[in-house]
Amino acid sequence: MKRNQLGFSLIELAVAVLVIALLLGSILVPLNTQLEQRKAAETRRMLEEIREALIGFAIINGRLPCPDTDSDPAAVGYGLEEATCGADPVTEGYLPWKSLGVPEMDAWGLKRTAPGSPRIGDWRYRVDRNFAAAFTLTTGFGADALAVRNSAGSALTSSSERPVAIMFSAGSNTVGDAQNAISSFEPTNGVYQSDVPSATFDDILVWVSRPILFNRMVAAGKLP
Repeated sequence: MKRNQLGFSLIELAVAVLVIALLLGSILVPLNTQLEQRKAAETRRMLEEIREALIGFAIINGRLPCPDTDSDPAAVGYGLEEATCGADPVTEGYLPWKSLGVPEMDAWGLKRTAPGSPRIGDWRYRVDRNFAAAFTLTTGFGADALAVRNSAGSALTSSSERPVAIMFSAGSNTVGDAQNAISSFEPTNGVYQSDVPSATFDDILVWVSRPILFNRMVAAGKLP
């Protein structure tokens, strides 16, 4: 009489492993999606705080800060605004997070340790140079001509009320997409893109408008 064989065959084990792998995959994908959603929500929250910090900086100093252009994380001025924004239309730089007292990077960021370290998660920042100096209620826009559009080319800001400052996160792919990639290579191009996330666009961008800035400064007694 044959004895009953104990244990599983190789085919049965392979099937069991495959089933477990499929189950884990179905669980991990939604978890990864949820993690990305949380990071995006956290980044949006931080950008709103940055906008408030910029307005607070203007209330205290009567102007908006210049971008930070230091590349060496060990430099004294790293994370601080530059002394001047320059005579030409202000090029894009990085947010002077130390000057504003805000987080150094977005939710995807990695802290830099050397000048050659990639800038992953650093806030990108641009300001209208007329508002990087003391301004009044009659101050107009500079030659920077900042503007925000969506992917269809529709304007999200007007030519009569341009942004006075723009800041954004490059998102999970850590690369500025669409117009936001062009801007860093064309200093006179002040057009940025804000759009719904897609497979090719995940930047998160906000801006400060002149009416909101003036309103907050008047309310604080700093203007006119």
